[in-house]
Amino acid sequence: MTRRYAGGCACGAVRYEITSEPAVSLHCQCLHCQKRSGTGHSSYLVFPQRDGVTMSGETKTWRVAGDSGQEKDHAFCPACGAPVYLTFVPNPAMLAVHAGSLDDPAQFEPQLVTYGVRGHAWDTLDAALAKFERMPE
Repeated sequence: MTRRYAGGCACGAVRYEITSEPAVSLHCQCLHCQKRSGTGHSSYLVFPQRDGVTMSGETKTWRVAGDSGQEKDHAFCPACGAPVYLTFVPNPAMLAVHAGSLDDPAQFEPQLVTYGVRGHAWDTLDAALAKFERMPE
């Protein structure tokens, strides 16, 4: 049975509902995720296709190249500034939602850590998670 993932921004102006399963759930410790989040990492559920995704509300986006050099578009609420999701320029069908944007953040079950080479001692993550120095192939 497929779970339903629902969430949105902090003020509720942007909402999403996803009825497919994520391909992977991860923590990313790349420099971009650190700077954008203001912490040591960002946490995402990555959906390989936009099938089963519905969105409402207007978002603003900004494009940046991550540590891999891959460009990604970050979508955030223009009213409250909360990050909601991101897409990847080379693969626009892929969608990653921020774990903290879920209505039920307990649905986030991290499987791995990317860019562990950029991690900080003060940002302690579950040692049982697979940890990759960079982005795995």
